[in-house]
Amino acid sequence: MSEPSIIARKQGRVGRITLNRAKALHALNQNMCELMTDALVAWRDDPDIELVVVDHADGTRGFCAGGDIRMLQESGKSDGQEALNFFAAEYRLNTLIKEYPKPYVAIQDGVTMGGGVGISVHGRYRVATPNTMFAMPESGIGLFPDVGGGWFLPRLDGATGMWLALTGTRLKGEDVLAVGVSTHFADDASRLADKLGEQGISALDSLKTEAEPSFAGHRDEIDNCFGKDSVEEIVACLQAGSDWARAQADLLAAKSPLTMKIAHRQLTEGGRLSDFRDNMRMEYRIGARLVRTQNFIEGVRAVLIDRDNEPNWQPPTLEAVTPELVDSFFEPLGEDELRFI
Repeated sequence: MSEPSIIARKQGRVGRITLNRAKALHALNQNMCELMTDALVAWRDDPDIELVVVDHADGTRGFCAGGDIRMLQESGKSDGQEALNFFAAEYRLNTLIKEYPKPYVAIQDGVTMGGGVGISVHGRYRVATPNTMFAMPESGIGLFPDVGGGWFLPRLDGATGMWLALTGTRLKGEDVLAVGVSTHFADDASRLADKLGEQGISALDSLKTEAEPSFAGHRDEIDNCFGKDSVEEIVACLQAGSDWARAQADLLAAKSPLTMKIAHRQLTEGGRLSDFRDNMRMEYRIGARLVRTQNFIEGVRAVLIDRDNEPNWQPPTLEAVTPELVDSFFEPLGEDELRFI
């Protein structure tokens, strides 16, 4: 028999969830999201559980590499229903974590991307390590920075979130703490989950909580350029800037024009919202439509299947992505968009 993809158990005063889909770097599927939700709901009112810890199986280099992108593509080629079911389960889990009444500790030891960010960043405590590699890389496959990206990214300092969303830049180690994606940094997290079971949340007291980002010298350019009102203005600002800024413009040139414009609006609107659930409704609207576009199907083909890294984006340019097209992804879906709550 195959091993379970989620191992949920009580360990001392802790409810511990261990991601256990090693061959996929613990990428989430619908069943994993539902199993995590079941465990969190069961422990929410359990007097024996003081806190929840989420980690990954020993000996693997990923905390959680994202979601099941190939499934989303296959579903998008047909009626999209399986993708919708996954989004509903995943966004319900994200919302549960955000609203969880007990301390929730995610040990982000290893690759933490996309869906892996969604099951960590909304918790009260997030621990990075020297192995942590964070990214929201969706713009490179024609998707968008979901799992609450519209909420947490615009709440990072300055325009850092917009920079990360549009470029898909990878941050490592202490940089993840420096931007606020993590709250703590551990040089060695190998026994941290056990210590939390023994000592409770005080096991985090000795960990580092502040760091200076390696990109500190570029903060002004990030805030100036990525704080613009449109993607076109961002690109123009970068092209007129330093060598580093022009390198960022080159990164954007390879991304999906449609995704970048959707993400820009998503983060702009998400930054103004006061209710996390409203943000998740917005993202469900986007996801329900975007997975069925040829743009997303082509992005996954080019990057993850054929790996030629030459996607034929549709529309092909920023100028061809009209305001009306962007608007269409944000239109309400009716009662269906409420089903993830």
